[in-house]
Formats: sequence, C-alpha cells, structure tokens
Amino acid sequence: MDLTAPQIVFLCSLILCVALLYSSVGHAGASGYLGAMALCNLSPAIMKPSALVLNILVASIGTWRFASAKAIRWRLLAPFAVGSIPFAFLGGTVNLSATSYKLVLGLLLVYAAYRLAAQVPVAEAVTPLRHWALGVGLGAVIGFLAGLVGVGGGIFLSPLLLLRRWARARETAGISVAFILANSLAGLLGHVIVVKALPTVVPVFAVCAMVGGFAGSTLGARYLSFRNLRYLLAVVLAIAGIKLVVF
Repeated sequence: MDLTAPQIVFLCSLILCVALLYSSVGHAGASGYLGAMALCNLSPAIMKPSALVLNILVASIGTWRFASAKAIRWRLLAPFAVGSIPFAFLGGTVNLSATSYKLVLGLLLVYAAYRLAAQVPVAEAVTPLRHWALGVGLGAVIGFLAGLVGVGGGIFLSPLLLLRRWARARETAGISVAFILANSLAGLLGHVIVVKALPTVVPVFAVCAMVGGFAGSTLGARYLSFRNLRYLLAVVLAIAGIKLVVF
C-alpha cells in the first residue's frame, strides 16, 4: 500500500522515539516498529522485513557501543545464539497468512507492553548458566518466534536473564543487543531467500532508526535509560496489539 505524507511523518517520528528508548536498554525496537506500522495498517509483507532491517541497523550500533563499554558477556551469549540463529533463519522463511500474522503479532505486542511496564528484579549476585543445552534450547525457541514475526527476540531473552539471575541489568542489555543482531540477520536472510525483495519504504525509516539508535545506545551503555518513557510506549504497544487481535 502507498503511504500518505502524514503517515510517513508519523511513522518516522515513532520509529525515532522507539529506537532511542529501546536501544538505551539493549533492545533494537522491532516490537515498537511493528506496533507503529500496525497502527497505520501496513501489510505483513511490509512490516516483517522492515522491522528486521531496522533491527539490524539499531542492533549493530548498540552492539558496537555496548562492546566498547565492555558490557557484553560473550560466553553467556554463546549458547543462546547457537540455538537461535538457525531457527531464526527457519522462522524467516515462513510466511504466515495475513490473519495468522496479525494474531501472532498482536499477542506479541501485548506481551511486549507488559514487559515494558513490569518491574523485573535486578540481581545483586549472578548465578552461572550451568547447562549449555538449556541455553541452546531456549535460544532455538526464541529464535524461531523472532524470525517468524520479524523481531530480534530480546523482549524474551532480557527478562529471562534477569529473572533467572544469569546476568545483571547492564550485562543483560549488552547480551540482548548482540543476540538481537544475530537473530535479525538470520531472520532477514531467510525472508529474502523466499521473497527476494525488500519494501521500498525501508530507507526512509532506516535514517530515523539509526539516529535514535545511536543516541539511545550511547546513553544506555554509559549513562542512563529512559525509564519513564517506557510506560508511554507500553500503552502504544498495547493499543496496537489489541487492534490487531480484535479488529
């Protein structure tokens, strides 16, 4: 579908804000981008690859910034990435019907809204991931869902790391952004192999995402996160998710 000028301005503004907020806490923002596009009634053929491309751009910046700040525990990331990458590729090759995609995405956005609004306890002391196979298995499940819908999976990995006390908050952010980058690359590759095309609107959104991603990851890696703004974004995601499921 063709976007009107007001829709493009609205989407670009939301994408910039989403990238800024998400990148500050080690996410790339796919659920936010998808929520914004859902509000404008874009088709799944545009939403999924667009979100993955924006994820890759923002997660690349975030991975660089968090790695520079020595906030990525590569050994903890490894088993999750090993399991997730092939399954994110597999999920990327699957094209759901428009109805099924909207249902799955709607439920994901409602969950993302809950995760943004919920308080996750921060571990004072971390415990090691004792079984590599557990990380690989969890990564595989997250990776497939990520590739299927067009997200990076950080919205699932981050609370898992914190709730199981496998990582502290700053470490979780660093691990998540690298995890998201790997999954988004694999998911997009799987999608492009099947569809062999990307939406023409992607470059316009990409500029906004990169500006927001650079600013947010810089602040998140070294200074602060935008805690208050997450509640506003949670409301937007909840509205978009309910809209997809109900209408």
